[in-house]
Amino acid sequence: MDREMIYRRAGEYVKEEQNPVFRKEVEDLIAAQNDAELTDRFYQSLEFGTGGLRGIIGGGTNRMNTFMINRATQGLANYICKTFPEKAAAGRLSAAVAFDSRHYSDVFAEATALILAANGFTAYLFTGLRPTPELSFAIRTLGCDTGVVVTASHNPPQYNGYKAYWNDGAQVTEPHDAGIIREVQAVTEVKTMTKEEALAAGRLVLIDKTIDGPYQAMIRSKLFRPALIQEKAKEVSIVYTPLHGTGAMHVEKVLGSLGLTVQTVPEQREPDGDFPTVEKPNPEEAPALKMAVELAEKQKADVVMATDPDADRFGGAVPDKDGRFVLISGNQMGVLLADYIILSRKELGTMPAGAAIVRSIVTSPMVDRIAARNGVACTECLTGFKWIASCMRDFETKGGNTYIFGFEESYGYNVETEVRDKDGVSAAAMCAEMTLYWRSQGKSLLERLQDLYLEYGYFEDRAISKSFPGISGGETMRKIMEKLRTEGLRSIAGKKVVRIRDVGNSVLFDPANPEKKEPLALPKSNVLQFFLEGGSVVSARPSGTEPKIKFYINIASEPGIPLETAEEQAAALGGRIEQEIHAILENAG
Repeated sequence: MDREMIYRRAGEYVKEEQNPVFRKEVEDLIAAQNDAELTDRFYQSLEFGTGGLRGIIGGGTNRMNTFMINRATQGLANYICKTFPEKAAAGRLSAAVAFDSRHYSDVFAEATALILAANGFTAYLFTGLRPTPELSFAIRTLGCDTGVVVTASHNPPQYNGYKAYWNDGAQVTEPHDAGIIREVQAVTEVKTMTKEEALAAGRLVLIDKTIDGPYQAMIRSKLFRPALIQEKAKEVSIVYTPLHGTGAMHVEKVLGSLGLTVQTVPEQREPDGDFPTVEKPNPEEAPALKMAVELAEKQKADVVMATDPDADRFGGAVPDKDGRFVLISGNQMGVLLADYIILSRKELGTMPAGAAIVRSIVTSPMVDRIAARNGVACTECLTGFKWIASCMRDFETKGGNTYIFGFEESYGYNVETEVRDKDGVSAAAMCAEMTLYWRSQGKSLLERLQDLYLEYGYFEDRAISKSFPGISGGETMRKIMEKLRTEGLRSIAGKKVVRIRDVGNSVLFDPANPEKKEPLALPKSNVLQFFLEGGSVVSARPSGTEPKIKFYINIASEPGIPLETAEEQAAALGGRIEQEIHAILENAG
């Protein structure tokens, strides 16, 4: 995009942006003729990805601000009205809106609610910050046609985001995501009204306890062994951190109501959009759990739990035999939860016919072995929890399977059907019960994980992520994927590639016989997967919400190999794979 176009877009933005802070940012850049910064802010408009809108807070079409929020919401409103014209004509459309602890989240959420109200919706707005999974629950509980949560999940503090939901409580998927984008791009006028007008007209309804209580009750209802918890709750000590986000209000109440002892990290308990004690409020990263682990070691706790700012992700750590806390990866926690849910349902006689677990295609296939051994189906889907929710919906509408659990390697878990997104609060409750159960059996979670490795084979998972910001970054990522797609990889780290799954082109093939291709049932997505002899998988995927490309490495061993030997072999193979991937990224960057 040339300089003249950039300045024209910046001038148009200044005329329309109502927030004086964001407007002045751009006015100052225009006055200073800061071409580089203006280009970065206006060379594109934020688009819906796997998690909706997400970007750095600031003025510009490539930033998160009230201008972008307003256009996104008007486009969403237009699309919903066109999709449900009879309800729109009768004034019966409704939407739920929630927000987290990030900067401007409350401002963006109120602006969203007022625009929906002005377009004839009844907008249900939470009076204070709430977790993302509660927004999904609210949509289903209130019978809404759509919903929005303002959050940037686990991103650094300069980010915020906007997730749009459908009437089933799941994030929008195709064709609705593309339809909303088209409506957003076509917006020429944004309707809004004041808060006072919306309240007086009954178009803005403030909610909190009407949803909080039922949401917490639902989470408790999903637990398998309330009697065991009641009997032995005091035997387990939990240290928890909400990482300055929304999780404390529900995690503390739910676990506390069960009689469990929860110590929340005091320095990280209160909501704070600056996230002052962590570089990134991401439970996937060890530094984020440092304070919780230190407290747990001091208190000799049994488990560390953490949720990200909007409490949809859940992370944990447990002590080894020497009392040193070991972080549990997203794949490991998913495997532990799947194992516990399966054995509990079998033991209690609640396993439904056609029981199925859903995982994303870049998540560890270890759960496949556990499911198969226990007569449970395992379904793969694209990355992003909206696709797990889509499988859940398909099971209900088409029959054949019954959903019992879904998870992603990125610390996302769902143990219920009343929420159609990952739920860190529910995961915390289930993890607490699981910890107590295995303790009653004389085991720790680590020891149970070791048992599973001995029975099903050792699995190790690694990830490599590299950012490519700016205009050139997107082109660089495109070239990396194109090179991998056209040239392919016949071997990785000395292991033969026996299958390539090109999700972008919807084909699966053997690179030794590339002409013979099998079609894929998965929706198209820019993902490449290389299946190696021996069962390991290497996947490449550009992020849908951030300017980075990720490589996922899932290393698999066969059962029967001594655990120490399998760990050594996995470490050696993983190291060689990482070297080759880093070489690919360095040559491209």
